[in-house]
Amino acid sequence: MPPTPPALPGDAEEAIDTPALLLDLDVFEANLDTMARLLAGTGAKLRPHAKTHKSATVARLQIARGAVGQCVQKVGEAEALVWGGVADILVSNQVVGAAKLRRLAGLTKLASVAVCVDDAEQVWALEQAAEALGTRIETLVEIDVGMGRCGIAPGPPAVALAERIAHSRHLGFAGLQAYHGLAQHLRRAEERHAAIAQAAEATRRTVEQLAQRGLHCRIVGGAGTGTFEEELASGIWTEIQAGSYAFMDADYAQNLDAAGRPVGTFGHALFVLATVISVARPGVAVLDVGHKGVAVDRGLPLVWQMPDVRCVGCSDEHATLHYDPGARSFGIGQKLRLVPGHCDPTVDRHDWYVGLRGGRVETVFPVDARGAMR
Repeated sequence: MPPTPPALPGDAEEAIDTPALLLDLDVFEANLDTMARLLAGTGAKLRPHAKTHKSATVARLQIARGAVGQCVQKVGEAEALVWGGVADILVSNQVVGAAKLRRLAGLTKLASVAVCVDDAEQVWALEQAAEALGTRIETLVEIDVGMGRCGIAPGPPAVALAERIAHSRHLGFAGLQAYHGLAQHLRRAEERHAAIAQAAEATRRTVEQLAQRGLHCRIVGGAGTGTFEEELASGIWTEIQAGSYAFMDADYAQNLDAAGRPVGTFGHALFVLATVISVARPGVAVLDVGHKGVAVDRGLPLVWQMPDVRCVGCSDEHATLHYDPGARSFGIGQKLRLVPGHCDPTVDRHDWYVGLRGGRVETVFPVDARGAMR
């Protein structure tokens, strides 16, 4: 069981024990509603990526607004969501290792579970696991559309692998995984547009070649918070896998729209609440959270609604803030909200969400898949 929650329903924000992972429920729900509205009538479905939230509770709220299921990256994440009542999961990653494959196959007895491959050796191992448990596993071919990470080459190599799956007695060919992760964080709108245009052409060509071989793509999955409108406009992707849109973070806040302004489609809903524990030097405040509580892989956190205050460094348990002592002051015990640079790994550092509305705690719920790396 996770440790005791840092707050109780009814607590004021100032009473929350820190560090704590805060969720502004009004903004969070508005983000979910906005994405549902943007996808309505497009023909594409939302399959949010749970590597962001790692929560069966959040997943159920997304599904209630029309999402068809959830994406995950690891079998452990799939288990946490399925055991939490989520009935449709895509592992948008390769799963390697006999034990992991047996766990994956076992989940198909409880829910609809699909997985990605990019090599015939993975197909063979997946077949063995499915046969051993007397099940059938829906399988997508992942193609590399610019990420330069996983994924077989689009076109004939992908078609050949799809045919290998289609001829299996224990697997079913479900479609393509075509995610361009690097494009999500290109700052200028024209850069993101160009990257997804290239990805769209590679994906379109592969879908057409599969059709020529009699193979239908029930799913063409991909897209993220930074580019999903480009994938929607292409008409190729059938499932949108955005995840960060529900929370947002400081990194995504740097993306610009076509007019050169920060993209404002979604609001900041996720924060790390911290306490000032030292003001021993003028212009310096130290908080009780470091990179063990807020991820810094995409930059240091921002201090919410205090643009004149800069986080200049994080160690294990401390964040150091610099500010003009002639313009403001901080007191020991003061609570501050931090906007994480990267929401996904920040969530993974906490056991509980503390849901706030109107300055008071409305609910707390666990990060079900925290640490689910296997």
